[in-house]
Amino acid sequence: MRSEFQVRRADWRHGRVVTKPAAPEPAPGQVLFRVDRFAVTANNVTYALTGDMLGYWRFFPVDDEWGRVPVMGFADVLASRHDGVRPGERVFGFFPMATHLVIDAGDVTAAQFADVTPHRADTAPVYRQYLRTAADPLHDPAREDQLLLLRGLFLTSFLVDDFIADQGGFGADTVVVSSASSKTAIALAFRRSRRGGSQVIGLTSSRNVAFVEGLGCYDRVVPYGDIATLPADTPIVFVDHSGDGEVVNGLHRHYGDNVKHSAVVGATHWEGRRPARDLPGAPPSFFFAPAQLEKRTAEWGAAGLQQRLGDAWRAFVASTDAWLEVVRDRGPAAVERVWGEVVTGRTHPHQGHVLSMWEA
Repeated sequence: MRSEFQVRRADWRHGRVVTKPAAPEPAPGQVLFRVDRFAVTANNVTYALTGDMLGYWRFFPVDDEWGRVPVMGFADVLASRHDGVRPGERVFGFFPMATHLVIDAGDVTAAQFADVTPHRADTAPVYRQYLRTAADPLHDPAREDQLLLLRGLFLTSFLVDDFIADQGGFGADTVVVSSASSKTAIALAFRRSRRGGSQVIGLTSSRNVAFVEGLGCYDRVVPYGDIATLPADTPIVFVDHSGDGEVVNGLHRHYGDNVKHSAVVGATHWEGRRPARDLPGAPPSFFFAPAQLEKRTAEWGAAGLQQRLGDAWRAFVASTDAWLEVVRDRGPAAVERVWGEVVTGRTHPHQGHVLSMWEA
């Protein structure tokens, strides 16, 4: 038998485990994966939030009522009917929360191959790639959990940092980051602190102030209720990981026209009200990581991009040893429970959840 976890597209707090007959044998050109394990983070909540706008529901479609949220995972090739893909290979990429996945394999190289299934054809190439761990310079068997938890969101943070630098910082010397305890925000703050030349201010809940201050990558940490204590005459770039209209409204109204750019990256507070329209300062705009990735690939070349990304990744992942606790669990009930905790914000910022749909 095979199983998968689905969520109600209109209300992600409601999920269900669906059990199906044994996975079918792959057809010619297809590959059957056994999904080993995957990470569930606040980043996956953002995928659900933007599922219709950015097409995340199209990766592993179910129907108009239910969907499968993509997660970063490791899987092994169980069976293959593509000459370029061998059974037993281990890969890293986007998977559903499930025990199995069948794809139409294509664009095969020594380093990776892609899912060319028609329903994924018009999605961003980076999200359709499966990296062969044997040829992946970032793969380390001893750090697979960290790769699951951090690699995807680190890529986003790397690109946000690069985008800000690419735009000359939008004329601002200060970057304000909301949901500062989220792993995507931490990765961005780490990159900004390593780059130097600008101040990084973290906004977080009162209960997380001590944790965020202890990370050492923010110049100042401010509870959401104290936004008004920040110097409003300072030009800033705002990077929002919260999706909370109250936070966005409060910051824009405090800084006014000194908000030189306002990037929407995540939605850890997705249940909050939406931001107001016609806010002062630069209007909030969604940051679409694949666009900056494609730009830099064209400018630096694939090898140049991978070298920069690899150097940055190794520095960041080493820094997480001081604060990241990996929490592993397995089985459909565990997946359902952890998803509910992540969606409702009941997880601890220092923990990262690595799960498997397999009981054993």
